[in-house]
Amino acid sequence: MIQLPPRAQVASFDVDAQKTFSPLCPNELPVPEGDRIGPELNRQAGLASWRLGSKDAHTPRAVWVTEDPELIGQPGVPGANVEEHWPVHAVPGTPGFELLPGLPHPAEYDFFVWKGVEPDMHPYGACYHDLAEQRSTGVIEWLEARDVVCVLVGGLATDYCVRATALQLRGAGFDVILNLAACRGIAASSTNAALDEMRAAGIRTIPDSSALLAAAGTD
Repeated sequence: MIQLPPRAQVASFDVDAQKTFSPLCPNELPVPEGDRIGPELNRQAGLASWRLGSKDAHTPRAVWVTEDPELIGQPGVPGANVEEHWPVHAVPGTPGFELLPGLPHPAEYDFFVWKGVEPDMHPYGACYHDLAEQRSTGVIEWLEARDVVCVLVGGLATDYCVRATALQLRGAGFDVILNLAACRGIAASSTNAALDEMRAAGIRTIPDSSALLAAAGTD
């Protein structure tokens, strides 16, 4: 059981909880059961004073776009801010760009980040626009200005954007709690590796039970 600090010092972060990463958009980058995390993200937010969110926002003409299924997830894209090839996804104005059903509108969050807008930049973490982590999105500074010490994290996918965002927050000194009920991973092997890395960095995890997370906030 994890005891949370006072509510005023707790924030909740919905990382890329978009239809593009769910079975609702099967031709983009569907994460198994990615469409099921909305209710848990909402319950998680009920334990915090602040709610943050992020979205991928990509042009279909990005340098990393591929139609070759053999290249998906593979390196070889030129540029300092792109790591792998991916299919078209999260294009503004399309269904995949939208947040999962039941989540707030982006304008209703306390702070929101759109990332990957540039055609030659594909960041995973929501705290920096670049892979070198030199160009802040403002997330860390915003949290620090409000004396937040603990961030509850969920979203899609555990082994990519959730992992990167959680590690960035932990690197900035926040107590980060990953809610496993509020996220899903692309594959078991990469998800387990990401969880090992996050735990090694000091990120704590809540097992797959919203009741445990709620109990931790009320003890």
